[in-house]
Amino acid sequence: VKFLWVTRKDVEKILGEGFKDRIRECGMIVRDWVDQWEILSHESVKGFLSHCGWNSVQESICVGVPLLAWPMMAEQPLNAKMVVEEIKVGARVENVQGFVTREELSRKIKELMEEETGKIARKNVKEYSKMAKAALVEGTGSSWKNLDLIFKELNHFQ
Repeated sequence: VKFLWVTRKDVEKILGEGFKDRIRECGMIVRDWVDQWEILSHESVKGFLSHCGWNSVQESICVGVPLLAWPMMAEQPLNAKMVVEEIKVGARVENVQGFVTREELSRKIKELMEEETGKIARKNVKEYSKMAKAALVEGTGSSWKNLDLIFKELNHFQ
């Protein structure tokens, strides 16, 4: 399978009947909840097309998977800017009012998988993944220490 697409249950209404059959040889559509962390952690996953919600960005970085950023609303455009321009762990998919052409999506997948942007993104996301994992180490990680400090401060108020 070249791609896994997790989507809403009513996707057939949007894509038209028979879409699932047409992509059967190269892709898979799941119309139910999936464990995103488990999927992103699989060794065969090389990229993640994401709306750039904060949890999705964090999960992708933690497991070391570069992103194709397709933000929709709220904080997502800002997160996408960080992903693409600041920490350089992905590429931005250009859209018009939320819609992306197949040519644009194909071009960006190729960019992330085969070109210099993707090479840089893969290198950077591996480094950020190491840092994220180090921050979570029980007792010594910076996130662990900061949570411990918060709990100690809160205990002073009791």
